[in-house]
Amino acid sequence: MPFPHIAAALTLAIATAFTPTHNDNHTPNAPKTASTTISHSTAIDNKNCSWKISALSLYHALRNDNSSRTKPLRQHLENAGVTDPDFIPDRCTSIPDNNTDNNTGGGSHPDENNAQRRGNPTSPAPPGNSGTSENTPSAGETFNWGPPEVIDDFDGDLDRWSLYDGPGHDGNGTRSPDAATTSNGILTIHGSADGTTAGLAWPQHSQHHGRWEVRMKAPTGSPSYNALALLWPTQENFPIGGEIDFAEIMDPERKKIELFLHYGADNSQVHGELDIDATQWHNYAVEWTPDAITAFVDGKEWWKTTDTSISPPGPMHLTLQLDWFPKGDNQTGEVHYDWVKQWALNNGDKPSTTTPASEGSTDADSSTTATDEENNWNGRSRTNNKSSSRTDN
Repeated sequence: MPFPHIAAALTLAIATAFTPTHNDNHTPNAPKTASTTISHSTAIDNKNCSWKISALSLYHALRNDNSSRTKPLRQHLENAGVTDPDFIPDRCTSIPDNNTDNNTGGGSHPDENNAQRRGNPTSPAPPGNSGTSENTPSAGETFNWGPPEVIDDFDGDLDRWSLYDGPGHDGNGTRSPDAATTSNGILTIHGSADGTTAGLAWPQHSQHHGRWEVRMKAPTGSPSYNALALLWPTQENFPIGGEIDFAEIMDPERKKIELFLHYGADNSQVHGELDIDATQWHNYAVEWTPDAITAFVDGKEWWKTTDTSISPPGPMHLTLQLDWFPKGDNQTGEVHYDWVKQWALNNGDKPSTTTPASEGSTDADSSTTATDEENNWNGRSRTNNKSSSRTDN
């Protein structure tokens, strides 16, 4: 992080940290709309959450810089409490359901300031929704996961990865190592009009339980291409070994992110989705503990299951893919990755949040009637019943 960015972030974090919000005696002036009403207490709470997340992100950025100019800044942050495990409360790190009468409701197109979790009312967007800042919060920083055990910022070649070479996803197109390139610290997977694309895996970093985070974006392009980050069973025993697609960009307009958790011999699936501008940079993370599987975007939880009967039975590893589902459009596609990180769990580690499971996240809600792509292409919705067939909207 360049020093001017540190200074700017510090000014925001420290100034806000030491501004006495609890004694404010007036409500900040802010425009109100039919769909949004901000109470005084909510505004104060949001302000407190914002500076805490900013302060913790800044502390992580400074921790390896021992120069004389940064030591006083780190001390200020430590004095503010950033090293306390409970520094950021749970209310700051989940996208809450909003059951007020001011909801816009499901099915409406979200604006840039809203993000929707399917099956729930409109929820506030995660921080960094514009995706333009390198300082976008990450789950690793927000929840103090510590230094990653493995990281790749794509400043070099791809020798640390296993690149696919052969038929494409489900036999469609071709996987070619040449379709994955790095430049200026960015990995790009290219997809040609004829379905030549790439995928790469990290099987040498396989683990049973853990945390992973990926910074990615997918420009609009061919509707035939799905961009994703996922966990794949190291024993190559899909579907019994499971699969966690924790960041799958299927929407041709790139306006939402989706999650699929596959499990069982019949390839059962549970699903979640979040409206977000996936053409911009966002930090997508998944945490897999013995008690839950939780997905995050930009440091905030957006999906969780606590049904451990649908968790993978064995070790998993990270893979990055651009999958081709030919629609006859004859267009190209691509996806970009800025960095990937991985953490192991310590003995006794619990989920980073204590929020309840998401709606539709249990075995009773699963579907076996169609593939991910068939369930979601062109507005087709999943059926939350194992025995029911897919229906079109």
